[in-house]
Amino acid sequence: MCGIFGLVAKDRSRPGIGKLRRAADLLFRLSESRGKEAAGIALLDVDAIRIHKEPQAASRMIGGRDYAALFETTLGGRDGDPLRAHAPLALIGHSRLVTTGGEETYENNQPVITSGIVGVHNGIVVNHEDLWRRHGNLQRRAEVDSEALFALLGDRFSVRGDLPAAMREVCHEIEGTASVAAAFAEADVILAATNNGSLYCAYLPQWEACAFASEELILRSALRRMGLAQRADNGALRRLEPLQGCLIRLEAPRPWVFSLVEAGHPTPPIPRRDPPRRIVDDLARSQDRSPAVSSPRRQPVNGGSLPPGLDRQADALLEAVGRLRRCRRCILPETVPFIEFDADGVCNFCRSHRPWRARGVEALAERLAPYRSSSGRQADCIVALSGGRDSSYGLHLLKTTLGMNPVAYTYDWGMVTDLARRNIARLCGRLGVEHILVSADIRRKRAHIRKNVLAWLRRPDLGLVPLFMAGDKAFFYHANRLKRRMGIRLDVWSVNPLERTEFKVGFCGIPPEGRGGKFYKLRGLNKFRLAAYYGRRFLANPAFLNASLWDTFLAFLSYYFIPHEYVMLYEYVPWDEAEIQKTLDEAYRWEHAPDTTGTWRIGDGTAPFYNYIYLRLAGFTEHDAFRSNQIRQGALTRESALARTLEENRPRWGAIRWYCQTIGVDFADAIRRIDALPRLY
Repeated sequence: MCGIFGLVAKDRSRPGIGKLRRAADLLFRLSESRGKEAAGIALLDVDAIRIHKEPQAASRMIGGRDYAALFETTLGGRDGDPLRAHAPLALIGHSRLVTTGGEETYENNQPVITSGIVGVHNGIVVNHEDLWRRHGNLQRRAEVDSEALFALLGDRFSVRGDLPAAMREVCHEIEGTASVAAAFAEADVILAATNNGSLYCAYLPQWEACAFASEELILRSALRRMGLAQRADNGALRRLEPLQGCLIRLEAPRPWVFSLVEAGHPTPPIPRRDPPRRIVDDLARSQDRSPAVSSPRRQPVNGGSLPPGLDRQADALLEAVGRLRRCRRCILPETVPFIEFDADGVCNFCRSHRPWRARGVEALAERLAPYRSSSGRQADCIVALSGGRDSSYGLHLLKTTLGMNPVAYTYDWGMVTDLARRNIARLCGRLGVEHILVSADIRRKRAHIRKNVLAWLRRPDLGLVPLFMAGDKAFFYHANRLKRRMGIRLDVWSVNPLERTEFKVGFCGIPPEGRGGKFYKLRGLNKFRLAAYYGRRFLANPAFLNASLWDTFLAFLSYYFIPHEYVMLYEYVPWDEAEIQKTLDEAYRWEHAPDTTGTWRIGDGTAPFYNYIYLRLAGFTEHDAFRSNQIRQGALTRESALARTLEENRPRWGAIRWYCQTIGVDFADAIRRIDALPRLY
């Protein structure tokens, strides 16, 4: 999920100090696309490993004085010592997307320091708490999951004295995704390893050096800008396959690749140091550090106590909603935009519905055949992966049943929950699938959401609720860009066509179009009607004319105008909720939300908030629309749908509070203001 990179040079004078610094800066800027919330670097010098990290974007950190001083101290030598002029140099860097452990606590950021190891990690170790309990001898200093991995690696290395064997044991114990790089106080070597193939390395003969990064595009772009691309293209740039590692010795930095499954050739001699290098933490001089505590933005969804009376409030709301007149065939209530009932009490949506049938797995296999990698090693498709159940099952099916070699892609705009990220890690780690995450400027995105939520509360309008989700629509733009840059022709999406929620534009006065599974389509005239509706409301409420306006405009273009040339998996594969959930639970120990029995939208941090608005003001949510579509398809009885939505529509107070805390809105005030608004029933 984060971006990691490294560079190992046998003789720092060969590329020169300036080029080494420029290479580090380039790798930082390029890796920032994978995480912008913190950054850090470790420089391995003759007698020390020096570390610098900050809770801000890499592009800001590398422009600072402290970062420059770190390089001056390390690369410039000390007291003119001539022995350093031709000494080896190694560096590892990290651009962080925060998951476990808030970035404002220094120890939670990377590089991680533990057991004589300085390491960086891309991915999530989902069982890190189990590892700490299982290995009581390990010392814990922080909350970040990566620390458990490196502490265990240090323990196994001290016992085995064999780095590949130690890393194999670590990979056997962890669950999730792990692409790592580590420097050692006692060894003249850099270790790089991955369990899902998200690591690329290149030997650079011009510099007698080795470079590596989380993505091929990042590494190739850095080499091209440094004038090293031609030699790297001639077979020197390679991917570390899932469950492979490599050792890069300082004295001979050509990577030595090994298996993380079974022992192969004897490990080459690794020079050991006695005495060990000093690990110089640039904040170690400060003895008065705050203890490691959770970031307020990263508290568990159900953490802490909630104000009293919310359960009674939910019961009263659901009872009132239950009295609404509903379609006798589906469960849509009378408050749905453009709904009409006939003499038998059946709504127009049911009367106009034409059941459709999935084309079948065989037809999908035939559709995919021209793109399938003949070697099984080359990436042949990009798979959109949100961490939700449908995209998770789609990735499982493509990899295990259809024989594809996918690259998973996620766009994180700040409302992808940690639960979704952990489920992504479970899938990609178990399947050995490379995961490319494109991270927005999450602080800025959340600030935009806050401005729009506060503007909406000032002058509420049900048609403008989707504005809260505008920030995620760049998903489409980045998917197309990634496919083009990687030279991959196939993009597979696992969007369930039963999830159509046309009522959202219905509240803008736009009637349903009945376009089947094309969830992002509107007829040309209706696109302009929608834009005009938003324009009028923005002028009526100038609070919407804020810094997010350009972001909102780009979201509209991405959703409705740029090409969406995707293969929709569930147009071919029958969507079977029970089978999907059973597979995910049994094969991947897929994580459920603790505050609901449902599994739809549990990875979306925005959904509990906007569904509460729809429930409170209109008497229904997305769940009513989704279950009604299932009824029309014959996949669910009306009685079962009513029972399920009664539970699924129950407000998820903990998740709503997390959302409010994350964007900086007062939870109690927001609920009070929503509850005071006039309702449609």
